[in-house]
Amino acid sequence: MNVIDQARQAYAPTQVSIRTDRSVEAQLVSQVTARLRAAMARQPANFPGLASAVHDNRRMWTTMAVDVAGNENALPSALRAQIFYLAEFTEHHSRRVLRREADATALIDINTAILRGLNGRAAN
Repeated sequence: MNVIDQARQAYAPTQVSIRTDRSVEAQLVSQVTARLRAAMARQPANFPGLASAVHDNRRMWTTMAVDVAGNENALPSALRAQIFYLAEFTEHHSRRVLRREADATALIDINTAILRGLNGRAAN
């Protein structure tokens, strides 16, 4: 890099990304969902990959359940209860996926609905 390029870079406008808690949550849900989709697409050849993605999804939902169960959570109580119920369903369905009794489609659908809510879009 020559001196001119260095000067351009030094004086170029910088973009500061402002991340909200909601956008961080949306990014996490999006990443976990993408891993589930990719793992499902490789089935049945890569069950360990699916098991890993399901495990990460369970960890995410367990964290959300703990968060909404806390008294300091500012979400309305009805929404907190719905999220907690989804976490319970996710735990139950994940066990079925890991026993090869079901596929991960329901988990992906739930995450997609949550992602729509986090991004402020109504479910279709």
